[in-house]
Amino acid sequence: RLSPGRRRRRGPAAEGSSPRDGGSMRCQVSVLYFARSAELAGLRCETLSVPREITSLQLWEEIVKVHPRLAIIRDQVVFAVRQEYVLLGDQLLVLQPGDEVAIIPPISGG
Repeated sequence: RLSPGRRRRRGPAAEGSSPRDGGSMRCQVSVLYFARSAELAGLRCETLSVPREITSLQLWEEIVKVHPRLAIIRDQVVFAVRQEYVLLGDQLLVLQPGDEVAIIPPISGG
């Protein structure tokens, strides 16, 4: 299991629907930030409330709403949900409370 360090909670702790999200069910997910994404977000881990049924691109956009600086790495980022790589696009994700979403920018080495 990944241990990303600092944690921060965002959004309401309770699951459910609200008028703000059109009544869709939401859940709390752990978002892990690595390398450049951690620098841009200013933290390594947080909990966000997101719709349970969401495309991978919409999920990325939800994260960018919270951390707009992440938008600059959109075309380079590797996205993982439940430790499985996901392409940013139309792929529908059905998230469960506590799922892990990792934001992994390319890592260069020499």
